[in-house]
Amino acid sequence: MDFSFNEDQEALADTVRRYLMTELTPELIRELWETGTGRSEAGWAQLAAQGMTAVSVPEALGGLGMSAAEWALLAQTWGYFGGPDTLMDTSLVTVALLARLPASDWRDTLLAQIAAGNARVALGHSVNPYVADAHVAHVLLCERDGELHRVAPTACTRKAVESVDPSRRLFELQWTPNASTRIADADEATPLIAAMLDHGAFAVAAQLLGLTQRVLDAAIDYTSERKQFGKPIGAYQAVKHLLADVAIRYEFARPVVYRAACALATDDPQRALYVSHAKLAALSAAQLAARNAIQVHGAMGYTWELDLQIFVKRIWALAGSWGDATFHRERVASTLIDARMPIGPARTFELE
Repeated sequence: MDFSFNEDQEALADTVRRYLMTELTPELIRELWETGTGRSEAGWAQLAAQGMTAVSVPEALGGLGMSAAEWALLAQTWGYFGGPDTLMDTSLVTVALLARLPASDWRDTLLAQIAAGNARVALGHSVNPYVADAHVAHVLLCERDGELHRVAPTACTRKAVESVDPSRRLFELQWTPNASTRIADADEATPLIAAMLDHGAFAVAAQLLGLTQRVLDAAIDYTSERKQFGKPIGAYQAVKHLLADVAIRYEFARPVVYRAACALATDDPQRALYVSHAKLAALSAAQLAARNAIQVHGAMGYTWELDLQIFVKRIWALAGSWGDATFHRERVASTLIDARMPIGPARTFELE
């Protein structure tokens, strides 16, 4: 099976990369930290104009009709530049969830609004103790006791929760479920909630890949410029080993994340296994990158002035988003051990 990205997918990712390089800079991220919402309305409108909010929305509703395969590159790029939660939760996870619901006026209207950049959605799942970006959401889709509910922001009370990453805006929500908010009962909601979790965990895994590359790039740049005893510290073998270890871990994680994207795009019956594997592999690479990058920077690595701290804090914050390492290890173990799933390189893709 050929799992290389085609020219259109690469071109889309490259276009987004060049756009974010100028429009989502560390300076802008720092400025947004000081605002009340931490979000930019103008920036969201620009993302919509670039087609980022419409990637997965069906063409009939104003979208591009693409799959999770395209998000493998796009979410990775979003992570590289330290983008906030709203885009992934709305344009990837929410759209995947809505696509599994029966067609209705409210569903189709919401999808069209997402594609046009006129709606942002916050998601509540039992695996996440707090809801991200509830303060800017036009609607909330929340799990409660195994059911799925559509909740208006005015029907909730929010309590802000501080995050290690100032870019994350987290809230503890209080709301009362009732028949008017319920969009799927326990039986109907089970596959929907599972899809929400899998797409959310995949989005985090792909972002962690991008963050790994960003932190590694920052460390390489610093070790090329910082001199000790008359030569760049990057010339010393011990420093080279620290960065090489990150590069190797990154290269091993990348195909695992791409395999998860394929599993989501094809709705593979074992997608939960591939997604959890991706989250674990990407998190391992990102945490190593954060630790080693701080080490090669020395005490400077902890300072507020360096951009490195923006992306390291993002890694730490995403570590527990959509399931921590323990949660995903248990999902992998339950599939491989309890279900006795056959494994091995020959079974990465089942050939017909």
